[in-house]
Amino acid sequence: MELTDITAEIYEVSQRLGQASKSLYKLGKEKAETERVYRTRLAQEILILRADGMPVAMIADVARGNIGDIMFQRDAADAKFRAALESLGALQSQLSALQSILKVQQDI
Repeated sequence: MELTDITAEIYEVSQRLGQASKSLYKLGKEKAETERVYRTRLAQEILILRADGMPVAMIADVARGNIGDIMFQRDAADAKFRAALESLGALQSQLSALQSILKVQQDI
């Protein structure tokens, strides 16, 4: 591998890291928003079930079951955020490996 190829690849990975960090911010914001919606809707559902006279021991489980779709959206946003973090880590590892290869090639 030539030095120009390595430096070009380093540049490409650096650009991808920049894009990934912007994407991570958007996914983090989406994750926070879905968490906010979930907690708000859960609290509302608990109040409704209490007002309807449901036994206290059952309220938490029934409320979560009633808002299952919102919980799914929250969990999906969390999974996307975690996957983006893993991807960012992989790009950082790739950049580090390329930098190591470049250093060895320059020393030769």
